[in-house]
Amino acid sequence: MERLQKVLAEAGVASRRKCEELITAGRVQVNDEVVTTLGVKVDASSDTIRVDGKLIRKQAKVYVIFNKPKGVITSAEDPEGRKTVTDFFRHMKERIYPVGRLDYDTEGLLLMTNDGEFAHLLTHPKHHVPRTYLATVKGVPHGSLLDKLRAGIQLEDGMTSPAELEYSNVLPEKNESVIKITIYEGRNRQVRRMFEAIHHPVIKLKRVQFGPLLLSGLPRGKFRLMSPQEVNELREAALEMESGQSHKIQKGESDL
Repeated sequence: MERLQKVLAEAGVASRRKCEELITAGRVQVNDEVVTTLGVKVDASSDTIRVDGKLIRKQAKVYVIFNKPKGVITSAEDPEGRKTVTDFFRHMKERIYPVGRLDYDTEGLLLMTNDGEFAHLLTHPKHHVPRTYLATVKGVPHGSLLDKLRAGIQLEDGMTSPAELEYSNVLPEKNESVIKITIYEGRNRQVRRMFEAIHHPVIKLKRVQFGPLLLSGLPRGKFRLMSPQEVNELREAALEMESGQSHKIQKGESDL
């Protein structure tokens, strides 16, 4: 017996958090009875489970690396009719969805899967999986300003964790520079807001790495399946980050 939201997530319905919302909204039936309580346990091999009347069956797990273009919504659907990341996967029989988000104007590495537990593992704040971006910003930030971001900077939703930054390129003719930045959080528009806080707004943003996975060699708008080794490496990276963070807490240290 497993929790209903876990079964739904493993069947590729949505992330575990989204599945919880579906349950509390009364959109899930188990053996023809509407279930609205979280924590209900079911037997996926014998119970009949439906979401919005559609019978849910277990799917083969799919793990994808996608090079998201700029101007695409990181969502399963958009009420305004804009192109979404799932539009690139209509031909797949499995229903996959994004792991976390990239802004509409941000491009680069986005993971897609129908494994809700895997998505939850990578996006849960306690795991601190690193994400690396190339940020083209206005002007050339002084080293002391980058030090503020390295140490953590105050935003409207709190202090950021320390980040790793280095100059990647300087474009004096455009009065722009390219900064490589690695963060360990997944706040909304975090990289853009960090550079805005030091008065060097982002002009272009591209995610080039998620944990140990690199974007290199994958054209914009294209995707490839992850290998079993890559899936395992991501799992291990998330668990290692969680273990490392717990060790810091036990020693009385913190990233904040």
